Amino acid sequence: MPADTIAQRAYQRFAAPALALVGVHVIGMVGYKIIGGAQVSWLDCLYMTFITVATIGFGEIVDLAHSPGGRVFTMFIALIGIGVTTYLISILTAFILEGDMNQALRRRRMQKSIAALRRHYLICGIGRVGTNVAHELEVTGRPYVVIESDREAMERYLERYPDALWTHADSSEDSALTEAGIEHCAGVFAVTGDDSKNLVITLSAKLLNPQARVVARCHEVNYIDKIRKVGADAIVSPDFTGGMRIVSSMVRPQVVSFLDEMLRADNALRVEEVHIPEGFGAGTIGGLKLNRRAYILLAVRALDQWEFNPADNYFIGPGNTLVVMTTPEGRKSLERSLGATAA
Repeated sequence: MPADTIAQRAYQRFAAPALALVGVHVIGMVGYKIIGGAQVSWLDCLYMTFITVATIGFGEIVDLAHSPGGRVFTMFIALIGIGVTTYLISILTAFILEGDMNQALRRRRMQKSIAALRRHYLICGIGRVGTNVAHELEVTGRPYVVIESDREAMERYLERYPDALWTHADSSEDSALTEAGIEHCAGVFAVTGDDSKNLVITLSAKLLNPQARVVARCHEVNYIDKIRKVGADAIVSPDFTGGMRIVSSMVRPQVVSFLDEMLRADNALRVEEVHIPEGFGAGTIGGLKLNRRAYILLAVRALDQWEFNPADNYFIGPGNTLVVMTTPEGRKSLERSLGATAA
């Protein structure tokens, strides 16, 4: 729940009883001043009211021994003041038990965690597609933030991943992307069920962070060129990929079965890519003495050329991309060895 909404609810609940409690103290202070006369100060009157309402009972600061009316007034102040105080405490207890305050504190801690992220991913939309995207990022150890405007969809996802970072907002709004850390992210998934919204998300993301890679979901063919023109780095059509999967299941079933097995187990193999950063010294694959047991090198992308199954004497250097089959832990180990950034 947004912080401003929580503040509004707190104001609505506490404003009236808090004002009533202040009113009791003001009335008591004025009343005791009239009863006590010039010999008592305003501070004494306020203190007398406070210890009466708080039931502390230290003694009569304002002498009421010869004032029956003053004692009746004290009983009236005590009755009203204790009732208002009890009511205020009950509201505070209910407010805490309902989780509003805890939720506000959790939201503040989450915002600090999001602000500290670097090279993370934004998932705009956590429906069926977005949930699968988040699951893959979770399994492969990549940080991400979910942006979703549908409260029910967000709650369904949090039941599965209660520690996920998220923000409840419209992902097509610049403020939502900024809150999720668009300036420091590595990429954005525009995977809502609305092609027009995915177009706006792509445009906004590229304006806020031109270096971020944007992958957009698109159902309607007439939106593909529009989304590409506003800056999407890749566009995925579920209908197209679904058709390709159906054909693959028919003509290359063992390959599909192998890939499914890779994706089915949370700690199984993945085909990953690792970019070699600037400043890395060029050398042969064999000469780098990397831990070859942690991965299988499938190919190297050098400029616009592919080298499949490269030999040990093949030179690699800054700007190259290694395509490897490895576990999430193996990928991280290889990235650390090369001083590389996550793909």
